[in-house]
Amino acid sequence: MNQISTPSAAAPALVRPQVRHSVKAEPLTCTIGAELFGVSLADAAHDDDLFAEIRELLLTYKVLFLRGQDISRAEHVAFASRFGPLEDHPVAGGDPENPGLVRIYKDLDSAPEHYENALHTDGTWRENPSMGAVLRCVESPPVGGDTVWVNMAEAYRRLPEHIRTQIRDLRARHSIEASFGAVMPEEQRHALKARYPDAEHPVVRTHPETGEEVLFVNSFTTHFTNYHTPQNVRFGIDYAPGASNLLTYLLSQASVPEYQVRWRWQPNSFAIWDNRSTQHYAVQDYWPAVRKMERAGIVGDRPF
Repeated sequence: MNQISTPSAAAPALVRPQVRHSVKAEPLTCTIGAELFGVSLADAAHDDDLFAEIRELLLTYKVLFLRGQDISRAEHVAFASRFGPLEDHPVAGGDPENPGLVRIYKDLDSAPEHYENALHTDGTWRENPSMGAVLRCVESPPVGGDTVWVNMAEAYRRLPEHIRTQIRDLRARHSIEASFGAVMPEEQRHALKARYPDAEHPVVRTHPETGEEVLFVNSFTTHFTNYHTPQNVRFGIDYAPGASNLLTYLLSQASVPEYQVRWRWQPNSFAIWDNRSTQHYAVQDYWPAVRKMERAGIVGDRPF
């Protein structure tokens, strides 16, 4: 695979469409996202060269979108498995006939739920968060239910220099108990935490393939673990609420529109994203309409 060049802070934005063999990639914003044309994910599941093109484009654009992909669940799983082993989810239900395919069905029986409509990076409560995911829309509301993705490498690059210096060596906790577990009875919540103890990750991670530095905090992040040092804390107020204020500031960077792309779903449209360098937000503005999605999440590595 050719080495991927990544834009620096001073580099021009990616605004021109690219054609690589049979795949046309049309950028959707200046910083993140491209829609692919002339490709079938069913073919890519079995074609090494085609899959290599898609993977290279993913590293460049961080999230790829396709429409009109009328493929089977088995083909969905086969394509996602090209990236690596698939993972289950301890809360969301899976498809019993296609292991690794998680059903995210929002209908009249589920009522409004609010664990998706937060800016998050999948599975950072794991020691090895997801590498990425392949998400399909099965049924969409007539309007609404969009998803937003955010380029967190760009968010890090554009932080003030003194903030980048301050956070370079910080680490933080990520919790499933404080997020998915919050609505559970106490005993069930504690059992969930016992199964998935809080993970600790660097606040700034290095992407293992592109070498980009990425701001790696999200709505699963609860607190810094190594902030209380003489360099950071003179008096108690520097630590509490000082550390919390800094974390809140870092979390807010994902809300900057210049780092975002927004996708409107239709049945048989897909999104493929690099979970190591992005966050996403599923907009829940459509209830009581129905939104049904199926996601194949890919096992990742330990952030460094």
